[in-house]
This record gives sequence, structure tokens and C-alpha cells, in this order.
Amino acid sequence: MKDIRGLSVTLIIWLCLALPISAANCTASSVARLSVFGAEVLNVSASHEPAFGDIPGNDVCSFTVTITHPGTGDRVNNYISVPLQGWNGRFQGIGGGGYAAGTLSDAAPQTALGYSTGATDAGHDTSSDAVDDASPWALLSDGNVDQNLLLNFARRSLHDMTVIGKAISEDFSGKRVEFSYWNGCSTGGREGLAIAQYYPSDYDGIIANAPAIQWNDFTPAQQWPYTVQNNEGYVLSPSEFQAAVTAAIAACDGLDGFLDGIISAPALCDFTAQRLIGSNLPCSGTSNCTFSQQAADVIDKIWQGPRTPRGDFLWYGLPKGANFSALAPNLANSSEPQPFLISDSWFKGFLAKNLNFSTANISYTEFTDFFLQGHLQYDSIIGDASPDLRPFKEHGGKMITWQGLADQLIMPQGTQLYYEKIQNLDRSVHDFYRQFYSPGVGHCGGGIGVTPTHQLEQLRAWVENGTAPDLLQAGSAYPVNASNDLAVGSNNVRFQALCPYPQVSKYSGAGDPTSSGSYEGQAGMGADMVPQQDDAVTVCVRTIAGMNASALAELQTDHCGPV
Repeated sequence: MKDIRGLSVTLIIWLCLALPISAANCTASSVARLSVFGAEVLNVSASHEPAFGDIPGNDVCSFTVTITHPGTGDRVNNYISVPLQGWNGRFQGIGGGGYAAGTLSDAAPQTALGYSTGATDAGHDTSSDAVDDASPWALLSDGNVDQNLLLNFARRSLHDMTVIGKAISEDFSGKRVEFSYWNGCSTGGREGLAIAQYYPSDYDGIIANAPAIQWNDFTPAQQWPYTVQNNEGYVLSPSEFQAAVTAAIAACDGLDGFLDGIISAPALCDFTAQRLIGSNLPCSGTSNCTFSQQAADVIDKIWQGPRTPRGDFLWYGLPKGANFSALAPNLANSSEPQPFLISDSWFKGFLAKNLNFSTANISYTEFTDFFLQGHLQYDSIIGDASPDLRPFKEHGGKMITWQGLADQLIMPQGTQLYYEKIQNLDRSVHDFYRQFYSPGVGHCGGGIGVTPTHQLEQLRAWVENGTAPDLLQAGSAYPVNASNDLAVGSNNVRFQALCPYPQVSKYSGAGDPTSSGSYEGQAGMGADMVPQQDDAVTVCVRTIAGMNASALAELQTDHCGPV
């Protein structure tokens, strides 16, 4: 009888959730007066959107809530969408990419699954152009950064949107939010970790993939390939870059005992571009046809990562096997190197504070100075590197990070370093936060490696049922040892379960390599790429020439904690 009563209650709850809301109720007046601490609501509008995102049956009421933070002059738009039928009682915050605080197009697939969703523009444009370029909002005037818009982008608008999104979800549906989830990659991953650090009770579960945390380390590191080419006076062609990638994969593919066209043990890969000197290149026109000493030196410096003029460690370089084309988007037969737009925009707007500043003329010494300046001026705003996640843990929150080991934009070594710092502070970090790494995969996807197939479902099982993700289910549309150029469909043909860091899933040597059951977890294969305590990372930027004592003390406190 008890089981029958429980089933009846469950059925009643499901029926209540499934009851449709009339489109006629999709008005601004259908929600109570919104209150956001520290902000003033300027306007609320609502519109009925049938087939939201061109998805049949995805019938939603979309709200736009415009707020301002008195005294700042900002105007922030928050976009909330609530399904008119089948709301599952869960709110999902949608992360952004680049300089866009929220990717609005990501909302529709989630409302189709039953979630109410929220995203914010943080007070500036979220169009495709705005992803790469912060110049329209970075400065109030030459020399003066718009600190309020930067704070909005870093974290403040994320919390405001979450408060608004939960309130609208409950008011409009007449039911409470049972659970809330954050879902983001890159900037969205950074935002997820910023929420865990600053607003630990906002979300029950967080997906923080390929997170752009430690912003003042990896953003200058993204500019390093451009700086190296300018200082060495040699511009590499796309064919030279590709030759290095291809050769590195060929040399290090088998380090994990399995030839699959992927570097699965990147820390064990000691290949250098020096081995390519004198080799032939595919070329046309005026392109170099032989791999030169200069080309090898530039590529090895990029792989090594940013260093001071004395050779001291600043940050990590591109992992071997990752494409150069994002951070060094050089054109064939061009005598001018090309910068990565996001990092170039950061240097101009937030470091030089002059949108007309020529980043092509930055010397190695000036690069080091800018690196230090970024830490001193912005760590407290957008560093997002605090390892103290105990308040999030005490809230009962759970978090998953996934990243490709061939990430061409955000160095996975830095993400691993962050996890090591958390673990040094809290040895039980595995109980609430787990990281997973996928060899042969680029930034937020791409490449021939496997990517997660049910990450959100596995996070929900952890949050709602206590079923921790001992493995992260993943798949790929590429067969084993396929070329990136192979035309593939959308269906996965290869499956592999990813092990939590510091383990990596390795082919067992027996069985079908396209089957998840043929892989086993193993540590010490070199997937853990973080230097140990006595390695160069502990030097950080402590030995930068010309650093005064007070700057050194601040940097040691904020940036150079034990690894």
C-alpha cells in the first residue's frame, strides 16, 4: 500500500509538471515584481515562441529582463525561456564563449528537453563579432577600463541572471525549481567555476568544460605564438605548422601502446621540431619547401610556452598534437603573422588600454611586464582561480569538467594545475568535483577523439541520486585511426568511457577498439601534464626582472600557491 501511495504521489507530480501553460499567459504581468539585490529592474517583456529554435513542439515563453546597477550606467539584458508544456522543474544557466557572456542559441535544445533556461549579455553585445572583440566595451576612454562591465562579464551578471531566471521559472509555472544546473564550455566553463567560487549556492550541479579560468595566465599565453614570430623575425606558413603537428602525432601516437592517430600520453611526448629540419614540405608559389632551423625554433618556443627573457616559466604552451591554426591563424604566402583575436583584444583594451596599440611590437621583456600587469590589476576580478571550493561542497554541489588533451585554445595543463591546487586544500575533492580528459579532442570538441555523450544526465544522477560518475561516457563519429579530413555523419561509431583525472582510459590490448569495454583506467601514462612541486611552475613569475618587493609579495599570495 505504501508503494502504491508513493506511486500515486509521483504520478500527481508528473501530471502537474506536464500540464501545459496557455500561450495567452505569456505576458510580462504573469510574473511577480522582480527584485535583484544591487540592481534595478528597468524593463520586463515576454513573447510566445512556438517551435523555439526551429524545433517542432518546442513551445516556450521567452522573457527579456533589463536591469542596471545604479551608479554604473550599465544596461544588462537577461534572457529567460520557460517551456509551456513539460517543464521538468529544473533551471539551467547557459554559459557563453569568448567575450560573449551567454550563448543564446544554446537555450532552445535545452528547453526542448524540458529545462527552463537563462542567459545574460552582461551589458554588452553577444553577436558573433562580439565573441572575439571586446573593444566596443573595454574602455571608457583611453587609459580607463570599464571596470563595471568587466565585473559584469566576470561574474556579477551570472548571479543576477540566475536569481531572475529562477524567480521567473517559479512565478510563471506556479511550481518551485527543484534543481538548478549550469552548463558551459570555455568562457562558459570559466563562468561555472566562478559561480562555484563566488556564488556557491546558486547551482546544484555545474558543467565547467575546458574552463577559461586563470584568465591572466592563459590569455597572454594565447598571444605567445604571435609574440614569438614577431620577435624571432620568422613567419611560419600553415604547411610548416601542419607538418609539425603531423610529425608529433606520428612520433608520440604509440606511447600509450595503441596506434590510433592520437597522442594519448602528451606529457611523455618529447618530440621537438628540431627533428624536422631539412625535411620537405608541400609548397606552392613562394612558400618555403624545406623545413628550416628558424621554423623549428619558433615552433619549439610555442610548444614550450611563455617564458621570461631569462627563461623562467610563465605558463604552458600548446599541447603537442593540437592545431596551431587558432592561435596562429597565418595566411599562406604572407609575410605578416596573424594574432588570435581574443587575446589581441585583451592586450589592446585591458593591458595597453589603447585600442590603437600595436601588439606586433611587443618584445619578450614587454610581454613579461604585461603578464605581470594582468595579474596585479585583474586577478581579483577575473582570475577565477580560487581553489577553495568548500562552500560549494557544503552546499551539496557537484561539478564535472571535461576537456580535450589537444585543446588548441586553453591549455589543459592549466586546468589540471587548478585541480591539483583544490586537492591540496581538500583531499576529498573527488567527492564533489571530477575532471575528465579526452585525447585527440580540441577546444570544446573537434578532432577524432571521443567526446561526452551524456554529461548532463550523469551530472543529474550525481546531484539527484548520489550516483557519482566513475566513468564519463563518450563517443566519436570517427572510426579508429581516421583522418580529421574524413567526412563523417552525426552518429557515433566508436565508444570509450573516460576515467577521472589523474587516470586516463587506455586500450587494454584486447577486444574491439571501438567498444567502451575494451578500455581500462591507468594512471602515470603522462596524461597528467602538471609539473610537480620542484618543477618550473613553482617559479611562476617570481623571478621577473625588475619586479619590486610589494608586487612580488602580492603575486606570490594571489598566484604562486603550492602546486
